[in-house]
Amino acid sequence: MTRGRFIVFEGGEGCGKSTQVKLLAERLNAVQTREPGGTEIGTQIRALLLGRDTTGLHERAEALLMAADRAQHVAELIEPTLAAGRHVVCDRYMASSIAYQGFGRGLAPTEIRDLSLWAAAGLQPDLVVFLAVSAEESQRRRGGSRDRIEDAGAAFHQRVADGFMQQANDDPERWAIVNGEDSIEQVHSVVLDIVNERLGLLK
Repeated sequence: MTRGRFIVFEGGEGCGKSTQVKLLAERLNAVQTREPGGTEIGTQIRALLLGRDTTGLHERAEALLMAADRAQHVAELIEPTLAAGRHVVCDRYMASSIAYQGFGRGLAPTEIRDLSLWAAAGLQPDLVVFLAVSAEESQRRRGGSRDRIEDAGAAFHQRVADGFMQQANDDPERWAIVNGEDSIEQVHSVVLDIVNERLGLLK
């Protein structure tokens, strides 16, 4: 049986990931999922991580909770789905931990990467689509209702954006940078072209 392909969408707040994940998953008849919160256990971890009533959470504890969510997600959902021959399209994966807990929170990005790889039993995406939007556009799209991490401040989110861009530039074979400020239809069209070119899934 041919193994499924694993595609991840990454980016800052309000970049349009959730919409593009849904569109691509429907196009490929793939399993759509997200981090944190892709499993029942992950949903509980997500509530703790993002809830505005969570206060005093240490940066290392936050990183470990993200890793715990990932370990459960890979073991319970992602790896079995790929092994069964079906594609998986995920909203965030280990690059988000590196960007948010590494670059954003000031922890060592290499240590976060190693922690994430261990939690995921070494599973890396076949393709990472990075939806890039300006700080101004991100702010506009986020609006007023924000979770704990969305509300971390402009400087934090700039470090996160820089972290994503550095990862994309460091691994151009796995990553593709897409202008997330184009229309939903335009972004989806570009994504389909990339998926076809890189993975040959739409031929």
